[in-house]
Amino acid sequence: MIRRLLIANRGEIAIRIIRACRELGIESVAVYSDADGRAPHRLAADRAVPIGPAAAGESYLSIPRLLEAARGTDADAVHPGYGFLSENAAFAEACVKAHLTFVGPPAAVIAQMGSKIVARRLMAAAGVPVVPGEMPDDQSDRGLRLAVERAGLPALVKASAGGGGKGMRVVRDAAEIDDAIKAARREAAAAFGDGTLYVERLIEAPRHVEVQIFGDDHGSVVHLFERECSVQRRHQKVIEESPSPALTPGLRTRITEAAVAAARAAGYRNAGTVEFLVDANRGSDSRRRDGQRASADVTDEPPFYFLEMNTRLQVEHPVTEQVTGVDMVRAQLLVAAGEPLPWTQSGLTQRGHAIEARIYAEDPSQDFLPQAGALLLYREPRLPGVRIDSGVAEGNDVPVYYDPMIAKLIATAETRDLAIARLTAALRDFPVLGVRTNIPFLLRVIDHPRFRSGEIDTGFLDREGPSLATVEDEEPGFLRAVLDAHDAAEARQQPSGNRQAALDPWASLRGWGR
Repeated sequence: MIRRLLIANRGEIAIRIIRACRELGIESVAVYSDADGRAPHRLAADRAVPIGPAAAGESYLSIPRLLEAARGTDADAVHPGYGFLSENAAFAEACVKAHLTFVGPPAAVIAQMGSKIVARRLMAAAGVPVVPGEMPDDQSDRGLRLAVERAGLPALVKASAGGGGKGMRVVRDAAEIDDAIKAARREAAAAFGDGTLYVERLIEAPRHVEVQIFGDDHGSVVHLFERECSVQRRHQKVIEESPSPALTPGLRTRITEAAVAAARAAGYRNAGTVEFLVDANRGSDSRRRDGQRASADVTDEPPFYFLEMNTRLQVEHPVTEQVTGVDMVRAQLLVAAGEPLPWTQSGLTQRGHAIEARIYAEDPSQDFLPQAGALLLYREPRLPGVRIDSGVAEGNDVPVYYDPMIAKLIATAETRDLAIARLTAALRDFPVLGVRTNIPFLLRVIDHPRFRSGEIDTGFLDREGPSLATVEDEEPGFLRAVLDAHDAAEARQQPSGNRQAALDPWASLRGWGR
């Protein structure tokens, strides 16, 4: 079993891993940059090691500094969390060479699935549906243009490396092809150091459905059902839920079987996610044209296509934990130590409904500009069926150097409607002062008729988001009560001539998420 684990990450995921370590009797080692000297993850761990300046490139992204921290604390394993170096094959390989157990898939698997072209070819060979398109060996502008013309318009020109929508361009008109190729190549090279591109037919208004998979060293591969991730802004997920409101039992069976086949084809080990696009706008005739097998029991169901595989733990893993009742981080540590999966496929079931909302320090009214500053007030809701995974505390600073997500709020209930109601109540009972947050925006999103009905796709927020982001924020009742009580207490303690001066700093901050 792992004895001492170095957590090569920060914030809420570091705290989540620390909690799993406590249950297994594993000693935890946190790392922290100069910006995180007072961060909760540093205080929660059994040990904490400084790893350099605030800039991620000199701390959390520095392989030499992380390995030095592991050696200095005599750690025997490393958990990368998500983000930073979690999908970096060189880091996984460096850990193995340093005789450290890497809590994740082998470096070779990370490398092959990190190339969308390699992953696409592997999936097609395994019989997993892929979006019609081409992966041209001729990477010249002319070669890619011909690939677009053969795939047909509208099309997507996409980077083979990376993700997050970088190096991707939509082409709807033949006159746009050359400019799209040049722009995608330029952006991909700048973001990932790799300008390799491929072409896919554009799937209009798809749903984004992902399947959690898990494999061990003993030949077992299971799925832990699906998550609906269509509520996303600029290819970044905002709200996730399970089960997906779009999947019938038959489609769920087909998509989860495809995910297990994908994991087996990749030789996968530990936790991972297979992401799919579900094309709800196309029927059986289009599937047959694309060469997908049609049978009497699936002809009325929408086709789905492999998008990519994430070779790490996902931000939204709590949604799966809530509906399956398992501890995925604990399982990660057991599997990394060489033990078999703690569950079989037949023992895994979905129960109830769970929805996760990501809470960011950002200003939706200013194009979601990230916020930084001190959390003057931060009070997490305490309600039945509500889970908070966070990496901050009242009085902490939200630094400018890292992702501005400060917490994840997960609501679980017997039905989707009840989970939405519980999520709404929790968001309304989540006051934050010092920085603006997206909490009011989230409330408006989950109150939107399209979201309530489950009729969403990946373009939902891009279409509706601007109007939802510009609505004037309202001060929630709980926050107003806190401020009124503070004002009254200050007024009682100050001489009458000084009362207004005492109240001014709070008055300037008054407002939801400020």
